[in-house]
Amino acid sequence: MNPIVGDTVRYLNSVGGGKVVRIAGDIAYVDEDGFETPVLVRECVVVAHAGDDVPTRSFRALRVIEEAPKPAPAPVVVKEKAPDEPTRLPVIETAGGNVLNIVLGFEASDLRTLSKASFDAYVVNDSNYYLAMAIMSRSEDCKDWKLRYSGVIEPNIQEFAFALTVDDLPSFDRLAVQYVAYKTESSFAAKAPGFVEFNIDATKFAKLHCFRPNPYFDVPVIALDVTVADKPQSRTTVDAMAMAQSLQGAAAARAAKEKAAPAPRKQVRRETPDLIEVDLHASELFDSIDGLEPADILNAQINKFSEVMDSNLRRPGTKIVFIHGKGEGVLRQAIMKELTHRYKGHDVQDASFREYGFGATQVTIRQQAANKPQASRPHGKDRRR
Repeated sequence: MNPIVGDTVRYLNSVGGGKVVRIAGDIAYVDEDGFETPVLVRECVVVAHAGDDVPTRSFRALRVIEEAPKPAPAPVVVKEKAPDEPTRLPVIETAGGNVLNIVLGFEASDLRTLSKASFDAYVVNDSNYYLAMAIMSRSEDCKDWKLRYSGVIEPNIQEFAFALTVDDLPSFDRLAVQYVAYKTESSFAAKAPGFVEFNIDATKFAKLHCFRPNPYFDVPVIALDVTVADKPQSRTTVDAMAMAQSLQGAAAARAAKEKAAPAPRKQVRRETPDLIEVDLHASELFDSIDGLEPADILNAQINKFSEVMDSNLRRPGTKIVFIHGKGEGVLRQAIMKELTHRYKGHDVQDASFREYGFGATQVTIRQQAANKPQASRPHGKDRRR
């Protein structure tokens, strides 16, 4: 028999109970010591009707007394709910919610005093899936991660994950998010586990203009898109450790190959009115690389790249082929970063595969970019992080 408002009930599959104060659909709200607990109506057993005297013994004792005389073919183990475990309401799926959209947002405790503020991180799960998630961070010079959050994010919800203080920011250079998506109430299309790593610029937490409006938040936040339309938003970063190891390996291999007869030093291999060819290999820039650190070699290569670009910015239509080699792509990533930020507006493409293989990038100087002033920067600046 279904309960009505005023009935005293106990729970069918867990310990506890109380008086029904209201019923909404198939959910009954039960008063337990002053707290309303939502419970499915079918999970409630009436032990006293409205107006009757409520038994004075506890619901735990009542359940034992009532169930003891009943013969049972086998013992039934009932898993009790932890005292602080919230009761999960039925999931209401939304249209379009079968596509994962995950956002990690940072709210400042006081936007007026960012230098003294703390920052609360919230996970937005805009989907019909549960997310088993772990969030971790580390500093640039450390390989070991620090766990910031682990748990299950319910569907279509925004949930607090962790807090940052100003003292945490100096070691908050990298942030990684791992997750597995699933459903519990219905069958579902499987999603690939996700892993997204962010390169964090901690100085943004001290700049008011970096906190921007976001449709998922009521206040300006620093928002990171973890997954958009089922696609993890991977961020390409230049890893200083991987860069050093790659340069050391490439330099050692090239030195062994050229040990018998080192190639003569030359920087520009071929130049015509419309085409400039620049070899950025260390052997082309240095007579000897003995005693040079990998970062010093990379700085020289990028300085040479910038020197050639700066000298040709007022020559629209000029094609420049930068030969960087294939390797692990460290030098190419650094060049692409320069072209994305410092030398915007030029045409960039892979150079001829027949002539250069995968190891060269071609830049074509464009008029609209040639007229824009470029930010000056000393060629000897150390780019090591």
